[in-house]
Amino acid sequence: MPIAPTISHPTRLVTATATGAVTLKQFQEYLDGVVVAGAMAYAKLVDLSSATLALRDDDMMILAAWIRAYSSTAGMGPEAIVTSTPEAYTQARLYTTLTSTDRPVQIFQDLAAARKWLATAAPKT
Repeated sequence: MPIAPTISHPTRLVTATATGAVTLKQFQEYLDGVVVAGAMAYAKLVDLSSATLALRDDDMMILAAWIRAYSSTAGMGPEAIVTSTPEAYTQARLYTTLTSTDRPVQIFQDLAAARKWLATAAPKT
């Protein structure tokens, strides 16, 4: 599975690790799984450092529309995105601009830094 999510209900954290070429359909399947698990309001750590994003500009627009639709019906937790290439960083930046929801989102090149930020950005339960 190109996006392998792990959902921890006790810690209210979704960790998603992407590998290989990731398409819009795979992002949609990941999001659907998070919604079904009742975890949209959880903090999310999305590790794209081992992935290639196979997303065109129109795919990014569709993905952003999905995020905005979900955010209008369910709370959205903070999101840390980890990238390893300039291309992935550019697409992650576009994603953050297009989604523009009322939640903190940061892009990192280091997984440990992303985890540290997420620990401070996530609401305490």
